[in-house]
Parts: sequence; structure tokens; C-alpha cells
Amino acid sequence: MKALALTPGTTNVQLVDRPEPRISAPDQVKLKVLRVGICGTDREQVSGGRADAPPGATELVIGHEMFGQVVETGAAVASVKAGDFGVFMVRRGCGHCLPCNLNRSDMCESGDYSERGIRFRDGYDCEFVVDQASYLVRLPAELAAIGVLTEPMSVAEKAIDTALRIQIGRMPALRDPANWLRGRQTLVAGLGPVGLLASFALRLRGAEVIGMDVVDAGTSRPALLNAIGGVYVDGRQTAAGDIRSRFPPIDLIFEATGRATIEFDLLEALGINGVYALTGIPGGDDSMSIHGGELIRRLVLRNQVMVGSVNESLAHFNMAVEDLGAAKKKWGDAIDRVITHHFPYTEFGNALRNHRADEIKAVLEW
Repeated sequence: MKALALTPGTTNVQLVDRPEPRISAPDQVKLKVLRVGICGTDREQVSGGRADAPPGATELVIGHEMFGQVVETGAAVASVKAGDFGVFMVRRGCGHCLPCNLNRSDMCESGDYSERGIRFRDGYDCEFVVDQASYLVRLPAELAAIGVLTEPMSVAEKAIDTALRIQIGRMPALRDPANWLRGRQTLVAGLGPVGLLASFALRLRGAEVIGMDVVDAGTSRPALLNAIGGVYVDGRQTAAGDIRSRFPPIDLIFEATGRATIEFDLLEALGINGVYALTGIPGGDDSMSIHGGELIRRLVLRNQVMVGSVNESLAHFNMAVEDLGAAKKKWGDAIDRVITHHFPYTEFGNALRNHRADEIKAVLEW
């Protein structure tokens, strides 16, 4: 079969021939890969950035945002059948820390986890994949066109879920903790795929969403935000501190910029008792100077929380599937518009190395 392989630490990525994987255990499932999303991690990898080949190998099959269709199941698999659609999760636990042994490899304490397409395990940019059924998340057929958004949506789900659990835990007198976000002011910084999908999730929970980016108001990202009832703010024209004078106090900030200076500046906008979830990872030497004393005073005196969130659990994948379906029902094809570019896998170079101005999510079609 064909696969897209990278030599880690280089820009050398090419189509190679690999043996087609076969089911070798009763709990395994084989999927035909239909499409794989491209994200910042993939582009960092093909630029010579973070990527680790499987032990003993010199190449890594990249791709971690996958969607496929079941073609075969092991004898012990009852959760899916041939013809079903689904996605495989990304991370695999270390096997020797408590979170991983509780199926929360997203919270691995040892750092010895592996990730398909990123770290020590081949990914999904290939024609077929085999893995354990416990890592498979089934999707209904009606979500087939947007199923590839499940993994990035699950990233947003985990960060929002974490923020909610923090707020509920420290404010136990809330009358209806499950609806804490309803009517709350939220700020989403960075309207790439994860930021926009977070906006969908927040709007589904009844939150007011302000989306901040550095693109013109009439372009695809602000237009999509407006379509679901969000309000766009151009960060080139409105500083983070000015948000406080233009809008009610911000209860939750969802950060997806990956820019350290912006990440800290946004604290100016966070209200009293606010929670700030960070998902963006600054690249390279994104150094800056901060006023540490003022930062600490603000966090303490305003009862504010900053929390980082990476990867996701099975529960968050299931939340993603539920919210993709709910978004489709509520806003029709708005959620489809997150996917802006489709490329045949043979055009991988064009897709990976050229980030178009109007791109939100690009996918490789297998």
C-alpha cells in the first residue's frame, strides 16, 4: 500500500510502499483510510520539526487526524462491523503510570507515551490501518463528510471540559453546574480549526463567543463565526486590554494562537473568577519579557486560573462526535465549511507546504 513517510529531523517526505497491515489479534479493527486532516503539527514536521520514528525505524508515517471505514474486525470485536465509519485515537499510554492505566493517556505522568503519526508510532497517512478496537471511535454515517474533524474537535472538547470542571469544583454553590456556560462571555483567540471548533462547542452550550484573529472581517473565518452567532474582533485593531471596555467581563478564554506574547496579553481581558484554557504551543524561541509581579497579583486578586490542555481522552472524542452532530443539526452546512481544501494524497507536497490565506482545514483524500 502507499504511505506518506517522513525522515524525522529533515524536510524529506515522500510516498513509499509499505506492506498492507493485517489483523493479528482478536481485538483489532482494520480501517480503510478515507481522509486525513492537515494541522500545524504536520507542517512543523515536514519543516524538520518535532517527529520521532518508531524504535528501530528511520521513517515515520505522518498524519494523526484521520477518518476511515471499517473493512474487517477481529473475532472478539462487537462494537463495530464492516462498513461502519470511525476514527482511531492518537495517543497510546506508557503502561506504567496511573493515568495511563486508567485509560487517560492524555494525562500521562511519565512522558513515555507514544502518538500515532507524531511520536514513536506510524500515523494514518496511508491506505489502511490496523489498531485495537478500544482506540476506535464510531461515527454515524451522516457525519461522514466531517468525520475528519473529530480529532481537532476533541482537542477543543478537552480544554472546555477541563475549564468547566475547574469552575464547578471551586464554585460548588452553582445552581446548575452543567449549564455554567449558558449566557457567559467567552473569548476564543485564534480562529484556526481548533479555535473555530471550540466556538461551535461553546455556542452549543449557550455561551456568548467573541472570536479574535488577525484577518479581515469579510474573510472565511470571521464569516463562519458570525454564522453561528459569534462576534469577530480584529486583533490588529483591538488590543486584548480593550476587550474589557468593549464587552462584559470575560468568564472563559480559549486560546489557540500558539503565540506566547498574545497568550499573556490576553490575561488583560479575563474577568474576576475567570478561567483561561491554553491549547496553542509556541514554536521556536518565542521569548518575551513579562511583569511577573503584576501577573501574579492579577491571578491572585481576581481569583483567576490558567490551565494548559493537550491531547484528549476517549470521552472527549465521544463529546466531539456528539457536538459535530449537534452542530450539523443546529447550523446545517456551517460546520462543513471548516473544511476548505481537499487534496488527493498524491498532491501531499502542495497541501503540506502551502498554507493558503483562505484555508481553515485542509485534508488529504485517500
